[in-house]
Amino acid sequence: MMTRCITIGLVLVSAIIAPALAEADFVARVLIVHEGDRLTIYHQGRRDIVYLRGVDCPELKQPYGKQAKRATAAYIANREVVVPDLKRDRQGRMTVDILLPDGRQMAHELVKEGLAWVHPGGSGDQALKDMEELARAAGTGLWSEPNPIPPWKWKSTRPARHR
Repeated sequence: MMTRCITIGLVLVSAIIAPALAEADFVARVLIVHEGDRLTIYHQGRRDIVYLRGVDCPELKQPYGKQAKRATAAYIANREVVVPDLKRDRQGRMTVDILLPDGRQMAHELVKEGLAWVHPGGSGDQALKDMEELARAAGTGLWSEPNPIPPWKWKSTRPARHR
């Protein structure tokens, strides 16, 4: 009975707090750029690993993976950025939109430079999809490759690591 009361209490608190957290803008410092779309940020006294919402950059060992990491680092490494919201995706990862000081979105810049795919089913952002089409048509970045392999397919063809 006590476990059920605690569970119900946690669900109610989550329902009250989560929407407020999802809508509140906050400032974070980008501490580490792990990959083009994966970062460690510092905010509200804690560090979080976050992923840019709606995009997937090439893995570091893929063509353009290191370029994507360098581009992201050039824009935001060790800088303060505005994070309009923090959400969890279907895999439980924290995803963010990151706004540059001039209001542009980090994910948009990566897609325009041909350094990220719009994640299928992951973005309802039509502008982002349009930017990818323009980068493809122009042969920008990874779209200069004859048959670029998206990271979600590339990872599935790699042998599993043994621990």
